[in-house]
Amino acid sequence: MRRSNFALRLQPSLLEELRKAAELEGVALNQLINVAVAEKVSALRTEEYFQERGRRANRAETLGILERAGKGNPPVEGDELPREGQKKPRRKGVNGRDSASKRGQKKRAAEK
Repeated sequence: MRRSNFALRLQPSLLEELRKAAELEGVALNQLINVAVAEKVSALRTEEYFQERGRRANRAETLGILERAGKGNPPVEGDELPREGQKKPRRKGVNGRDSASKRGQKKRAAEK
């Protein structure tokens, strides 16, 4: 992989927030910025992809498919909608732990 340098001019307040976020995540500032840029580029490409797919869509065919969907297939266990007021289950990270609680632990440790 070829690396390159780029002088990035940031507002001082934004740079400080980035430094704090990098410290809480336990990564280098450069790595955090690389990941943030990669996420943004991915989001933009995804948006372009769906716009292109939407332009090629056949509305009548799509509605026909949706009309047939689920016919003859009764719901299976796990298809239920959550009851009113019931919280959705939190997503787990790769290691099976809740990523939000992991960040909270890092933040609390940094504050001590």
